[in-house]
Amino acid sequence: MNTIKNTNFQFPGQVSVYNGKVRDVYTLENDLVVMVASDRISAFDHILPKGIPYKGQVLNQIATIFLDATKDIVPNWLMASPDPTVSVGLKCEPIRVEMVIRGYLSGHAAREYKAGRRTICGVEMPEGMKENDHFPDPIITPTLKADAGHDEDISREEIIANNYVPKDIYEQLEAYTRALFQRGTEMAKERGLLLVDTKYEFGLKDGKIYLIDEIHTPDSSRYFYADGYEERQAKGEDQKQLSKEFVRQWLIENGFQGLEGQTIPDMPEDFVNLVTARYIELFEKISGRKFEKADNNNITERIQKNVETYLNTL
Repeated sequence: MNTIKNTNFQFPGQVSVYNGKVRDVYTLENDLVVMVASDRISAFDHILPKGIPYKGQVLNQIATIFLDATKDIVPNWLMASPDPTVSVGLKCEPIRVEMVIRGYLSGHAAREYKAGRRTICGVEMPEGMKENDHFPDPIITPTLKADAGHDEDISREEIIANNYVPKDIYEQLEAYTRALFQRGTEMAKERGLLLVDTKYEFGLKDGKIYLIDEIHTPDSSRYFYADGYEERQAKGEDQKQLSKEFVRQWLIENGFQGLEGQTIPDMPEDFVNLVTARYIELFEKISGRKFEKADNNNITERIQKNVETYLNTL
């Protein structure tokens, strides 16, 4: 099945291109960017060899829904989505700090807790918690974007002391992060889901803060099913979740955690199809909409045509 693994577009007015782990970002004249959501999938800061059919479309369309639903909270970069896998918007200067917010003791926080640590990013975690328990209040655990490799945990105090972000801007980022997480939590609840944790990226343009990149997608967020959550916690069972965590778990079970000397296992076709199905399930669950698979016979031609048609309207 056709997937978007790598792109090499030449859009009108294009001045540069940046290939991220999942997205390819084309910068155009007039401070515009064209962001193509590929079908690449990454885990433990490594891009896995196989693409996941329709993953880019799922990510792009979920992000578009949530960016539209939160623009009353904070301005965002998005102008339009002229293709199922593409967003076009304003070029912003990314802020180096990524805002991670956690409502539950899961993922990285749970691994730290299990190792005996009770402080993460300068934030105290209560004693006596079990994995996937709800925090009394959501905690913000920022990371500092690394030029290569893993992003680094960092505390609010370190961010301000080192002037990675000026104090007044950082405080505004925290306020936006809490408001966005509250909105995402409310929207998830309407769909029978719990928004467990997520991350937000922000940028600056003309001195103004903008929300950039994607939000509330399965690549940037973790969701539990609300139905049965309490019962599973009481029994000490794993939570039923919609996120990329099951891919990480599969990799761990197959001997890969991104550590030196480890080889990325090859995903069998059945597992690739399962990942596609999980992504589509999340789209339909979180949006309440039927997922309509785009025609992927000539994906690159379709994207080129749709983007050029949109740019001609500007």
